[in-house]
Amino acid sequence: MSSSQTKQGDAFPRYVSVLRPDLFAGEVHWVTGGGSGIGRCVAHELAALGATVIASGRTEEKLRRVAVEIAEDGGHAEAIALDIRDEDAVRATVTEVVARHGRIHGLVNNAGGQFPSPLAAITRKGFETVVATNLTGGFLMMREIYLQSMQAHGGAIVNMTADMWNGMPGMGHSGAARAGMANLTKTAAVEWAASGVRVNAVAPGWIASSGMDSYKGPVREMIPKLKRHVPLRRLGTESEVSATICFLLSPGAAFITGTTLAIDGGAPLDTPLFPIPDHQRSVPFNGFHRGVMPEVLKES
Repeated sequence: MSSSQTKQGDAFPRYVSVLRPDLFAGEVHWVTGGGSGIGRCVAHELAALGATVIASGRTEEKLRRVAVEIAEDGGHAEAIALDIRDEDAVRATVTEVVARHGRIHGLVNNAGGQFPSPLAAITRKGFETVVATNLTGGFLMMREIYLQSMQAHGGAIVNMTADMWNGMPGMGHSGAARAGMANLTKTAAVEWAASGVRVNAVAPGWIASSGMDSYKGPVREMIPKLKRHVPLRRLGTESEVSATICFLLSPGAAFITGTTLAIDGGAPLDTPLFPIPDHQRSVPFNGFHRGVMPEVLKES
């Protein structure tokens, strides 16, 4: 749904979450890549559930816009420009946030990015840039927040991976980084358990998010056809990813750690050996009152 469709006068309705409204009241949760797409949605849901949200990313203008949206909805958010690949900047920024708020209760390692390319055409610089964004930067955030807050106070971390179980032809650099993040999640879950820290990951499949509009050419042409390869015969919503992330951060997931939860409509299971007819029996959940459909899907 678009914000213009849900606007009532000058006020927006609040995020409609499946979780209780005060779930994260009094807590501080950090969302990297919080200026757009899934990260923006997660920031909104966490704020609607009572959290003070730290939204970070490389583009300050987008982050400030999200912070203003959350304030208009009655929530609290701070916008912080940060390149998670910069170790010194990560360390210093975490120090500032902990000094200001006392502790960090949750981290959503959402920031990432990649570009489509066959392996033979990826340069070393391109490969290392994607790995730095999707794996190394996430590690730096995890480590610093653990050392400066969670080691003493506990907490929960949710990392972002992807549907990379069968490889990622056309995006091998991203697949390698995402697989690394899934393994890193398991290691941190064990090493940090004694500190009261849970570490999990989510692996979204094809999600109708603004990131789809960044692709051009043949990849863009393919996007509207992706639902044909999903048993549920649709793409996922940002809200469905956010709901899973917020659950993993919540006390309801207190006995869940070291796992990667797929949010993909069963796409890896799709097989020509058992063709599924087109259907509309899967009803999407969309609680994000400010969500906007990607332009590429409007074109289909």
